[in-house]
Amino acid sequence: MAIFAGFGSDNHSGVHPDILNALRNVNGGYVVAYGLDEYTTQAIGQLKEIFGKESSVFFVYNGTAANMLGLRNVTDSFHSIFCAESAHLTVHECCGPENYIGAKLVNIPTPDGKLTVDLIEPFLIGVDDPHMAQPHVISITQATERGTVYRPKEIQDLADFAHKHHMLLHMDGARLSNAAAFLKTGLHEISGKAGVDVLSFGGTKNGMMYGEAVVFFDKNLAKNFEFIRKQGMQLTSKMRYISAQFSAFLNDDLWLRNASHANEMARLLAEQLQSIPGMEISQKVEANMVYAIIPNHCIIKLQKQYYFHRFNERTCEVRLMCSFTTQPQDVLSFSQAIRKTVGAQ
Repeated sequence: MAIFAGFGSDNHSGVHPDILNALRNVNGGYVVAYGLDEYTTQAIGQLKEIFGKESSVFFVYNGTAANMLGLRNVTDSFHSIFCAESAHLTVHECCGPENYIGAKLVNIPTPDGKLTVDLIEPFLIGVDDPHMAQPHVISITQATERGTVYRPKEIQDLADFAHKHHMLLHMDGARLSNAAAFLKTGLHEISGKAGVDVLSFGGTKNGMMYGEAVVFFDKNLAKNFEFIRKQGMQLTSKMRYISAQFSAFLNDDLWLRNASHANEMARLLAEQLQSIPGMEISQKVEANMVYAIIPNHCIIKLQKQYYFHRFNERTCEVRLMCSFTTQPQDVLSFSQAIRKTVGAQ
């Protein structure tokens, strides 16, 4: 029996047809390499229309690189970076910050993946003490790894706190589109306009084949990034293939349509699970992921048919992801399988 991988990750989905068409459309002829082409100029211009004319925008292949290089450009090895203990930065980037940047990650426990000033403040120690790592960056994820979404005021509060203490605010925006779709707001309103200094803006999880953008809202922070990107092995020669994807991604709000659909499927999934005895939704469903507690014996049976991740072995909490390709029938079939498994105990 084939295993349905649709709820494992939004990375498991394919590429949106509009993105594939964009790649075909730029595939002919000769184009100057390394981003010195009209397609890259156009895509960067589109992003500047969104994130501000004064922003600096650079393309890289993947999200880990966007985070690592963006942070590397503004951080020294004697600095510390505050993040939620569930952040991709600390859990799923293979000690990248420690290895590549040399900085210290300070992991802060959170109940829902969201940092607050009150949670961060106790960790703000050792300022100007040469024996201790110097606090320099607060890194947040939008939407968080727990599926929750920062409101603009929450981001602004963190930015104000960071700037008051001579720190920067970094945002991992791998699912920024999903957050904006949930809040019914623009991308800039929940990033640069709310005080974010450095942004990783993701496309891969929302219909692109590959490609992320690193956005510096202050051009002075972008100084030397061209060299950092090259040293980091992320200066792609055939950049037109990333740039064309971003242009298609932004045209006619494809990013929003894809994200809105994924979010809608997550809400449908949550509704279906809540109607099943013994199911518990463990986090607010605000983006395109559902966290639920499912009896262990059910997880074991279900994973023979469906690919999804256990988030917590002890509590039997699982993470279920939806994407722009998730269909209502996928959700209903999975829900029926859970209902059948629960009823068979």
